[in-house]
Amino acid sequence: MGESHDEIPAPPEGFVRSEGRGAYSGHNGPYFHRSTPGETTEQAFFALPRHANGLGLVHGGMLTSFLDGLMGAAVFRAARRPGVTIHLSVDFLHMGRVGEWVMGESRVTRLTRDVAFVEGRVYVGRRDVVRGSGVFKLMHKRD
Repeated sequence: MGESHDEIPAPPEGFVRSEGRGAYSGHNGPYFHRSTPGETTEQAFFALPRHANGLGLVHGGMLTSFLDGLMGAAVFRAARRPGVTIHLSVDFLHMGRVGEWVMGESRVTRLTRDVAFVEGRVYVGRRDVVRGSGVFKLMHKRD
């Protein structure tokens, strides 16, 4: 695979490259986000060959990891502190392919002192690829 396989076109309107997401996300990205008012968190990535299985479809593990990070970002946005995944439910509905922008949106549906409940969807164009929900344990500073 040459460098041309890793070229990423300009992101969709309003999206900018995300920075400071940690080594795992840095290795699997790059990821992009769009800042919008309201409760919805939006992110995206451009599907490269390294994100795909042998059929040229975005790997289910990549989609799951993207959804998990997307929902974690929604938790941080709503709670103003990080959360760790304690439950993740994923439904695979369609396929994403190399060369497509994979988009995602998520929002917190319920927030308690210690736990956040989140739902999200990952889509390409007008088709939902993955839908999911999660429960996140909110992290507290140690006293």
